[in-house]
Amino acid sequence: MEVERAVVPGTLPAEAMRPVIAAAEDGAEVSVAVLDVASGRRAVHGTGLFETASIVKVDILAALLLRAQDEGRSLTAQEKRYAAAMIEVSDNASASALWTAIGGAAGLDAANGRLGLTDTEGGAGTLWGLTRTTAADQLTLLQQVFMGRGDSGEASRLSEASRAYLQGLMGSVAEDQDWGVSAAGGTRTAERRFALKNGWLPRTATGLWVINSVGRVTTAEGREFLVAVVSKGSTTKAKGISLVESAARAAVSVFTVRSAGVHVQKLSPYESNESS
Repeated sequence: MEVERAVVPGTLPAEAMRPVIAAAEDGAEVSVAVLDVASGRRAVHGTGLFETASIVKVDILAALLLRAQDEGRSLTAQEKRYAAAMIEVSDNASASALWTAIGGAAGLDAANGRLGLTDTEGGAGTLWGLTRTTAADQLTLLQQVFMGRGDSGEASRLSEASRAYLQGLMGSVAEDQDWGVSAAGGTRTAERRFALKNGWLPRTATGLWVINSVGRVTTAEGREFLVAVVSKGSTTKAKGISLVESAARAAVSVFTVRSAGVHVQKLSPYESNESS
């Protein structure tokens, strides 16, 4: 007989994140949000604000695509070159060019208002990498891109063509940048299916690292999840990546892990500048 493990709707069970937190360095912080694509159920751990580093590049491109839709046009050839470089190899100069094109923080914030992001604020001036966000907001953006709808089930403001374009670029990131939430998916080469964007930023004042990862992953069993992990306070990039990957695996395990006599209850839906 299976025994259900109690889960507070919309939150990750403390036991799922306990080993992640225990293994983290002193002072390091992490927040994660996950959504099971098939059921629409989601869970979140942590509500704090984190600098985006380069995961904001997905948001910048979403804002640019919204602007082009409003103007009844496709992206120009130059905009496409910037977009591809910004997402696939995390080129910062391209991001800066498109940040200017969308109107900087004001343009990003306006687009986010339409996309349903309520706790994200664009970085001051040209400092797009210091945009602040939450894991839950990043999950909302992933829903707009990958599922074509917002938190409440309303249709995405991004057109089908815009969403397909973003998905394609996120599915073509450089091999040396495909760490992060991909760790929660299949591990064998044939099983590794993901589309993501990562961000990494050593803070000048402290030397500590901001390490983030957002995207869609597919497990070895073929289940799809949207996962957003944000973190700060790691002493090295490698330790930050390890923290982010552990959090991503823990989040997805809430929906997938079955052990002897234990069933993880499904969650209710909708509850709850060196940068790259």
